[in-house]
Amino acid sequence: MDFARDETQEEIAGVAAGLLKRGLDDGALWSALADADLLSLALPERLGGSGLGAAEVATVLTEIGRGAAQTPALATLGFGVLPILALASGDQQDELLAGVSEGTVLTAALGEPGRAFPERPAATAVDTDGGYAVTGSFVAVPYADRARTVLLPTDAGVVALAPDAPGVTLRPSPTSTGAPEFSLRAEGAVGVLLANSGVDAVPTLYRFALAALATFSDGLLSGATELTAKHVSERHQFGKPLATFQAVAQQIADVYVTARTLHVAALSSVWRLSEGLDPADDLDVTAYWIAAELPPAMRVLHHLHGGIGVDETYPLHRYSSAAKDLVRLLGGASYRLDLVGARCSSI
Repeated sequence: MDFARDETQEEIAGVAAGLLKRGLDDGALWSALADADLLSLALPERLGGSGLGAAEVATVLTEIGRGAAQTPALATLGFGVLPILALASGDQQDELLAGVSEGTVLTAALGEPGRAFPERPAATAVDTDGGYAVTGSFVAVPYADRARTVLLPTDAGVVALAPDAPGVTLRPSPTSTGAPEFSLRAEGAVGVLLANSGVDAVPTLYRFALAALATFSDGLLSGATELTAKHVSERHQFGKPLATFQAVAQQIADVYVTARTLHVAALSSVWRLSEGLDPADDLDVTAYWIAAELPPAMRVLHHLHGGIGVDETYPLHRYSSAAKDLVRLLGGASYRLDLVGARCSSI
């Protein structure tokens, strides 16, 4: 296996990094990503895309995470585009993915009340005239207010539903970053069952979502570590850079080890997904590592910044806030450890 980026991926990373360095506000950055064709990388050529895959999308998400940018990219590309390409028919793809290259937002509901990524969704979908009627409750649905389509895991498979469809209720829920997130209740709301839905449809949605979360988290921790390394190398105490103090060097070295471990785990997960191999083991381990190790790593980085680290106007706050939301979306460390333990005990 070779995890090194190829020439195309390096070019994609360079374009994304260049946009992030421009200091655009969230709305302008989203438009710039669309103008640079970074939202259409995985779209089929018939839809104006480049026909690339999960690895190229992961490259974009990693760079966006590295800049802690607050955009719908994670939800649109990782929770929407990739699962739709895997599960929808050609006609469904044409309908559901229309406008994505121009900035149309997609998302997915990955949690139910008290259950993140439920293996057996409690939501039901019943065949009816015009589609499938969905009844169920979902939580932590990002950008549901501005999404054209939200993917819902149900007992029948994955249903694509318009969040403004009759029978859908959205209630805003708080986030650490302030990014829009909603609880969604469907009462017989009619959507479209993705054509390849079946016994593996919901796990497929989860696999792409977890891989996207992993790559975004990889960039997030890498960016926060780089920001802190720059700070301790430039900040002086007692006439010396902070980085020259042994305690400081040890702490940031520990975070660096955590970041590199997450990097390898995320790359391995995406590589297996891209190669058509079963990524379940790698994804479960990666999700646990994010939930268990990302928050304490962020706390160390805040500590190394001293008083400036708790300033909400300082960039590090964006990174740690995003980390909190990601860990909550995954269900927390204990939940993820239970899943890893169950997988090990079933070998």
